[in-house]
Amino acid sequence: IAFAHRTFQWLSDARGAAHVHCVIIGLTRRDDEPKEKRLFSYDDIAGDATETRHGALSPYLVDAGGVRNRHLVVSETSVSICGASPVLSGSQPIDDGNLIFDEESRAQFLMKEPAAKKFLRPYLGGFEFINGGSRWILALQSASPDQLRSMPAVIARLRKVKEFREKSERSSTLKLAPFPTRFNVEVIPDSPFLVIPEVSSERRDYVPIGWIEPPVIPSNLVRVVLDASTYDFAIITSRMHMAWMRNVGGRLESRYRYSIGIVYNTFPWPQADDKARAKVSALAQAVLDARALYPDCTLADLYDPDSMPPDLRKAHHALDLAVDKLYRAPPFANDRERVEHLFGLYEKLTANLLSAPKGKGRKRVGSSE
Repeated sequence: IAFAHRTFQWLSDARGAAHVHCVIIGLTRRDDEPKEKRLFSYDDIAGDATETRHGALSPYLVDAGGVRNRHLVVSETSVSICGASPVLSGSQPIDDGNLIFDEESRAQFLMKEPAAKKFLRPYLGGFEFINGGSRWILALQSASPDQLRSMPAVIARLRKVKEFREKSERSSTLKLAPFPTRFNVEVIPDSPFLVIPEVSSERRDYVPIGWIEPPVIPSNLVRVVLDASTYDFAIITSRMHMAWMRNVGGRLESRYRYSIGIVYNTFPWPQADDKARAKVSALAQAVLDARALYPDCTLADLYDPDSMPPDLRKAHHALDLAVDKLYRAPPFANDRERVEHLFGLYEKLTANLLSAPKGKGRKRVGSSE
């Protein structure tokens, strides 16, 4: 890569033309490689570029001076490279919609089958978590045969679930067909759990993250951390983690798509002793306290860049600075510097994992655990 323009918005004067996000990458033969590579970055994707010069550029269009391998690419992994708390996808019923209700269809269903009320639980996806609104799901895992037989409208829906699964070409779904009261993926927490929406707007500075309590069942459109601590929340909601997500994660159109295997499991967690953890956790609690001042607002209201309350923005900024200092003393000028630093840690961590003897546990960066 001889030169590159990081993400910017390509505007067209044509009527009805879409505004698309682009990068420009200039490639050269190895024999003609310039000593300095020009990089154009856009703090505002619709604004002007800032040019910097580098000895090498990585495939993520950041400075590659902090890594040995300038062609380094983040690889998906099934577990955290730092031993962080596991993240799960929420429940996935594979039911053709027969077990899921909105407010209106729930009310109509309960008029026919009032006994089903005890088995209808709130069902939360990314949209509901961020924007509010309610959906419900029939969670019948604990229903006894006599309870099921006493609810003919429920039995009718279970038959439709079974018929739908029997038409599938996937062997796992076919195996599930005889068990219509079971979900394909069952994540049914019995204590408060941390939620990360799979998809969220690229306009936000932070992906909205927070705790939800039972009886809510998370859908497969959110990521779930069971038994998460305030410190876990602090790191995941920090600008450092957001920068990693923006640079290595995928997109749905231009919206952020949070991946377990690419974003969360590959993220290099910082060094932190008990004192540092306590400080960062207190600042994370301040973020939650600032949110609580606006009980009638959705997360969409609170994290819209045009309506984000100043006290919430201030609380996030204080947390960001504290998390940054866990990585290094000198401040980071921007997100690109954060990502460049994280790539250096990622390369060291993955090199250690590849060379570690089998059976050795993974550790957080600098962890003594």
